[in-house]
Amino acid sequence: MDAVPGSATKHSLGVGPGRLVEALRQECRDARMWQIAALSGLLAWNIAELSLGASLVPSLVSVGGALFAQIVASRLAGLPRIDLRSALITGLSLSLLLRGDALWVQALAAALAIGSKFVIRVRGKHVFNPATFAIFVLLFTGHAWVTPGQWGQSAFIVSAIAFLGILVLTRATRLDLALSFLVAYVGLLFLRAAWLGDPVAIPLHQAQNGALLLFACFMITDPRSTPDARIARILFALAVAVTAHWLLFFQQMPSALYASLMAASLAVPILDRLFPASRFVWRRPMEVSR
Repeated sequence: MDAVPGSATKHSLGVGPGRLVEALRQECRDARMWQIAALSGLLAWNIAELSLGASLVPSLVSVGGALFAQIVASRLAGLPRIDLRSALITGLSLSLLLRGDALWVQALAAALAIGSKFVIRVRGKHVFNPATFAIFVLLFTGHAWVTPGQWGQSAFIVSAIAFLGILVLTRATRLDLALSFLVAYVGLLFLRAAWLGDPVAIPLHQAQNGALLLFACFMITDPRSTPDARIARILFALAVAVTAHWLLFFQQMPSALYASLMAASLAVPILDRLFPASRFVWRRPMEVSR
């Protein structure tokens, strides 16, 4: 009997329309896919319309360097499969936040960020947010910088970043961390204004900062480098907010947000021991083939 056209191919691949649709649904449930889409959109918008510092070539170096570093590090570590989604998020984050006076800054940042995931680990969990680690280290070279106000204070920009961030965080179960940080940080701005006798317009202006929302939505909320338990995440967020406020207003440190996140990350292993909870694991997409 003659075979039905296409049946052999379907059998050999083990792929049917229903199974393929289910695989795509599984991918969409992975918060990293939404984060990649959000960061890619922000980066494209920055390059094409906003003129806020991001440019094509350095961005390609950051993203390409992160992907290359992930492949090399995964091979050296003997991992059975190479997942490039987290590396792509790191490269996009560096493209949006880090500026340098030469392309080697972006290349080194990518290598440092990915390398930190594989080297600086406690109980199988990397300690620092990769992009934050790279930014913090490179700020000491004198060839890299982060402009806190580079995203402006346009209500439209702030709203767009907030919307994209909430979309990602609700899928990554870290919305509580972002909200705790923002409430604490903005609350401290208003308390400082009241203490100094400043009008309410000043803290409102300081809070309407796209860079602050970008940090809250995409940097402080990395599920793999933040506490597992909710109460621990809230304490972590409060520590970052208070430390950042002190560094910014009392020590005049422009990179206060990143320094405070680095410092607080050192306490995550302790918080995980004090408040044990299930370890966050990225949802693995369903295999398409049998």
